[in-house]
Amino acid sequence: MKIILDDLSDGKVAQLLNEHLQNMQEYSPAESIHALDQEKLKDSAITFWSARINGELAGCGALKEISPTAGELKSMKTNDAFLRKGAASKILQAILQEAKERGYKTLSLETGSDQFFGPAINLYKKYGFVECGPFGDYKLDPYSKFYSVCLENSKTLD
Repeated sequence: MKIILDDLSDGKVAQLLNEHLQNMQEYSPAESIHALDQEKLKDSAITFWSARINGELAGCGALKEISPTAGELKSMKTNDAFLRKGAASKILQAILQEAKERGYKTLSLETGSDQFFGPAINLYKKYGFVECGPFGDYKLDPYSKFYSVCLENSKTLD
């Protein structure tokens, strides 16, 4: 498995995230879906990583700068064909490392509240994320859960 910085030029990450956006409509109303769409993928404050196995996209994740001391984890998604193969863990490790190198003190995320998101939440907890309130422009929403990790205390498990 290779974890690489991804410039999104091959369109595969965008395709995976578009599928994710469509799937989210099953679990949340439109106003509660915060996944990045095609236009928001181009934001210069966002850096993408992808996991590739034998050249195939296994998953992706992104880091968005909120401030000089805080980042947001975005667009974590594993290709269904590669579930439970460690792609999400490896991408999360790369993002945590980059956030630390940038000097961020915290890394936060928003995810869904449906049980469908349980495996992702378990992964975040494994790396030290704890539930918190809304951050940035987010508002309290019964379809959202918010998590944050203090990067000085975060784990870098293999």
